[in-house]
Formats: sequence, structure tokens, C-alpha cells
Amino acid sequence: MKSKLYLLLAFVFVMASCATRESEGPLAADVILKTAQKQARKKGKNVFIMWHASWCGWCHRMDSLMNDEDVKQYFDDSFIIEHMVVKENEKNKYLENPGAAELLATYNGDKAGIPFWVVLDKKGNLIADSFMRPEGVGLDEPGQNTGCPARQDEVDYWIKVLKTTTDISDEGLVKIAAKFLKK
Repeated sequence: MKSKLYLLLAFVFVMASCATRESEGPLAADVILKTAQKQARKKGKNVFIMWHASWCGWCHRMDSLMNDEDVKQYFDDSFIIEHMVVKENEKNKYLENPGAAELLATYNGDKAGIPFWVVLDKKGNLIADSFMRPEGVGLDEPGQNTGCPARQDEVDYWIKVLKTTTDISDEGLVKIAAKFLKK
């Protein structure tokens, strides 16, 4: 009987927590970032953050491709993946993560369009972003936003980023490239 009571109390606590969380709105960008970095350090992974919006077709495509059953495990094994909502229309402003637009601007993605993504190491240092730049140009220089890679040059850049920020095998990288190039 005690175990049923404990289960019931645990259920009530979880439901109350969820209800409170919903009424408070989306998490703040700094909370998402700190939590992701903590998980990354604990699990020995890098952090992948994607800024997106509910109306953005390319954002949905990126999510869909990264979650495709043939390649999802590669991403899950390599990254702590987080999303931040920005650039919503007036009707959906409530979906935006507080501070996400400002964080996007710190990575120079505020004028790039979405999706925009970054890869951070376990300590939070920027190690890659969705800006495709000429060879030899540093991360502090602007580039062309690849967003959701679809063209051959964008997918080549995406694979280069994955090759330098993950331990994904060559076989896995080939599978990922094929998914992103498929129309």
C-alpha cells in the first residue's frame, strides 16, 4: 500500500512540475546553454544548438533529417542537441526562448536567416557554425549560412564540420551526406 502511495505522490509531483513549467513559458537561452554544457561535460560530447522557428520549413527539414532513423544515432552519440526559438511572428512570440535572439547575435547569426546552428565544445567554446567560409578564414569572419545543407557545396561543408567535431565514421558521414542531398 505504501508503494502505491509513493507512486501516486511521485506522479502528482511530476504533473505539478510540468504544469508549472508550461505556465512559465519557454526556458531562457542561458538556462538551455548551461544545462547543455553540463550534460556535454558529463557525457563527453559537444553541444549542437540550432536556432529555428515554427514557420521555418528549412528548420523542420533539418530536424527531420537529423532524426531520420538511418542517421539519428550518429548525432545522438556525438552531440547534446538543443533548439532555441527565434524570429516568430507576433502571434507566436510566446514560443521564443528569452535571450535566444541575443545569443544568436553573439554568434553573428542574427542576420543570417534560420536555421542557424553552432557547435560548442564541452567548455562552451565555439568550434564550428553554419557559416560556410573560404578556406583559411576564421570563425570570426562572416560567411554564407548553410542553414539546412542541401546543395553539394553546403553538404560538403556540413560533412567537414562533422568530421572535425565528432568521431562519426566515414561510413556514417557517407550516410549523412546521402540523406541531406536527397531531394
